[in-house]
Amino acid sequence: MTDATRRGSGRDERAVLLVAGLADLAVSTVGSAVGGLRGLLGRSDTADLVRDVEGDLKARGRLALDRYTRVPPAHLEVLAQHVKARRAADGGDV
Repeated sequence: MTDATRRGSGRDERAVLLVAGLADLAVSTVGSAVGGLRGLLGRSDTADLVRDVEGDLKARGRLALDRYTRVPPAHLEVLAQHVKARRAADGGDV
């Protein structure tokens, strides 16, 4: 066996081990999630819990959309508006 062949098989072995590790992690995560879901389904306040989760998800979605779709106001424009409002409140010339 040449060095190139050994290196190639080492890479293949590492790839297989990584895939197997990821698969094992996925299976254990899904297993934990299913166990948690079974525990939730047995609760008497499931409807209230679902309503709370729905509200939390809506709020999270609203925040995410605001973060990526709204353009924040220009900083100097906001400062100018505050100065203008303060002068008007003090009775100064606008």
